Amino acid sequence: MSNNGFIGLGVMGSAIASHILKSDSNLIVYNRTHKKADSWVTINGGRAANNASEVGELCDHVFLCVGNDQDVKDLVLGKEGLLQTMKEGGIIVDHTTTSADLAKEISKACSKKGVSFIDAPVSGGQAGAELGQLTVMAGGQKEPYERVYGTISSYSKFIKLMGPSGSGQLTKMVNQICIAGLIQSLSEGINFSEEVGLNTKEVIEVISKGAAQSWQMENRWETMLNDYYDHGFAVHLMRKDLEIAIKEAQKKSINIDLTKIVNEYYKDVQDMGGNKWDTSSLLKRLKKL
Repeated sequence: MSNNGFIGLGVMGSAIASHILKSDSNLIVYNRTHKKADSWVTINGGRAANNASEVGELCDHVFLCVGNDQDVKDLVLGKEGLLQTMKEGGIIVDHTTTSADLAKEISKACSKKGVSFIDAPVSGGQAGAELGQLTVMAGGQKEPYERVYGTISSYSKFIKLMGPSGSGQLTKMVNQICIAGLIQSLSEGINFSEEVGLNTKEVIEVISKGAAQSWQMENRWETMLNDYYDHGFAVHLMRKDLEIAIKEAQKKSINIDLTKIVNEYYKDVQDMGGNKWDTSSLLKRLKKL
């Protein structure tokens, strides 16, 4: 029996799976587009499964990185889902960004089958996944978390168990709330610098050494100035994440007014044709106003 399985070979998933493969040459992978899985195996190794049930049958630990709540639900609870075949004592680790409610629902369903579920969304984007430098925020029970900690470490720079099921997803909401406001502020700052006639490269050189410094500033200012957005974390994915956070805030009467505003700005970017542009394309929206 292979110990590890991986489902979802998109930009993030394919990179994460490649790190797991280095310590488990028998890695079983599955992707709903079978050609993508076959191609990945041809390039990297391992073995492709025909469906999620087959992955569950062959693996003790299964890692997911797919699109949204419904994708996760189908792959875990569906007719050909993991729980149809996964054995008692198995562990499912979900790196998809979903609602906290879904994480709790799936954890409960898994528990009835003697399977542990860990919601473990990530931060760090494509570059972080490729370099094995992701940050992982996990929700679930301590014992299964510790059993998969070593595998997660193969593609992460920091991992922390944040609390019971759903806590990882709630932490990711905080992450996206903070990033949304930060990118809008960076966009406004760069736009202001350009409009008043400053040398923005020199401006960034100065302010990045002070309190304004951030990952977004260090890694995105140059591509933003070059009007290049065909890279990074896509706008449509950010909107999905922000919608999840907004719904959670509404349920609990939490004020996240700035996040709501920036979410609408991202809708404007989508209307400009920027569905797959990097999230830093908020600057492009300002240039069009």
